[in-house]
Amino acid sequence: MPTSRSVVIGVDSSTQSTKAAAVDADTGELLAIGRAPHTVTGTSGARESDPEEWWTALASAVRAAVRQAGIPADAVTGIAVAGQQHGLVTLGGDGRPLRPALLWNDTRSAPQAAALAERLGGPAAWLARTGSVPVASMTAAKWQWLRENEPRHAAAATAVRLPHDHLTERLCGHPVTDPGDASGTCWSGTGDGVGTGAGTGVGVGVAVGTGTGVGADTGTGTNARSRAATSAAGAGAYDREILDLLGLDPSLLPAVAPGGATRVGTLTPAAAEALGLPRTVAVAAGTGDNMAAAVGLGLGGVGLLDHPVVSLGTSGTVFAATRTRPADPALAGFAATDGTYLPLGCTLNCTLAVDRFATLLGLDREDAAPGGEVVVLPYLDGERTPDLPHAAGLVTGLRHGTEPRAVLGAAYEGAAFTVLRALDGLLAACGLDPADPAVRDRPLRLIGGGARGRAWTETVRRLSGRPLVVPAAEELVALGAAALAAGAVTGADPVALTTAWGTGEGEVLPPVRRDEETWDRIAGVLTAAGPTLLR
Repeated sequence: MPTSRSVVIGVDSSTQSTKAAAVDADTGELLAIGRAPHTVTGTSGARESDPEEWWTALASAVRAAVRQAGIPADAVTGIAVAGQQHGLVTLGGDGRPLRPALLWNDTRSAPQAAALAERLGGPAAWLARTGSVPVASMTAAKWQWLRENEPRHAAAATAVRLPHDHLTERLCGHPVTDPGDASGTCWSGTGDGVGTGAGTGVGVGVAVGTGTGVGADTGTGTNARSRAATSAAGAGAYDREILDLLGLDPSLLPAVAPGGATRVGTLTPAAAEALGLPRTVAVAAGTGDNMAAAVGLGLGGVGLLDHPVVSLGTSGTVFAATRTRPADPALAGFAATDGTYLPLGCTLNCTLAVDRFATLLGLDREDAAPGGEVVVLPYLDGERTPDLPHAAGLVTGLRHGTEPRAVLGAAYEGAAFTVLRALDGLLAACGLDPADPAVRDRPLRLIGGGARGRAWTETVRRLSGRPLVVPAAEELVALGAAALAAGAVTGADPVALTTAWGTGEGEVLPPVRRDEETWDRIAGVLTAAGPTLLR
């Protein structure tokens, strides 16, 4: 293998594990994937992880990827992290976590979210200012929970980070985030903002090609392209009034880079040693996992716009890149990492919830049949969309003759229904008419671990009635992060890179007749149960 080959590392730091993809920066060829697990702890709504374990996993996964790829360390030219969104990392004066991180699916902050949603003029005002209404998942609600329940930790915090921010800072030494991940905090706004630390600016300049990191604003290439692409969606600004409401000093927050592909520095000596890479490796600002998946699929300003995606993983999500600013209280009005918007509907209960039903029934996860009369609402960890943070799972319609395979199939149907129900709202948020045949027949891109399962794929086809595109690439978050890293090295647009790499291409499955009977049955149970059984 020629040593002149340029290899970039895309890191997917998810809820359950870290995956590091070694990718040829020119061709997009996936050379190797390194993996390392995470530990998630907590009961009764609590979900926490030790950020130090994320760092250890990142270093282990990167070393494994480089080793398995069979490349010399000096072939690696860039790295970017895509992380699980919303998690709250609080750091002390030594730069280390004060406590385990509160994860996105920690629902203890539901009361704080509800209280916040009624402040500042109510939900409509939150939509106008941040694009989202606070729910338990959002970082603002988690910070408020910490203030109320662990005030000593809140008072001791010298820095507040999202998971990907924390890891990027460990890599390059600079406190920096991007517009996409910042948009999931509910304190990054589109109104009057405040620059971190200064009180006057909105974001940062980042040098390209010098390795000097945040604050230089002298580079070209990625810096100039990203600044030009940044729109109101990626405002690079924190909302002053919201920060005051939260008692959150803006100096605790990272600077907001123009985009996820912005070069923010190079590896620190400690990071280079931990990863076994040269200090010259460029570090990109990185982004959240959903934003990176969009990049991996070729969604964005220079790629596909208004094309819906369904992701089936620990959570279930539906999203699309669009130029229309979303304003739907049922959706998260995220920014994409390239200056477009990324409205997203998210459910807490997806593959893990269905796998739990399979375990309880003693069945293989693929040994499912249509649910028939059985309806399962698999809200085992509360729910986010619909906003039912205290809900438990519900099973109804059982008979003496009900087969276990039908109960498992009903769990698939309930989880898929919950994700797909947000689709019409997503399309409307993109400025489209969901009833328009041209929109109705637009294929869904199906990604995530569930997209590899027959039962998941067939359930989504049956309940949506839409054609599906199942990309051949399995690690789209890591590949999207790799494109951000390549953008930091070369100045190229990461969406243009993944489009050229073909990472979003895959099998096209034709539509089947929509199972409206099952859809209506699940909808009826959800409506009837919501006011009493699911609250």
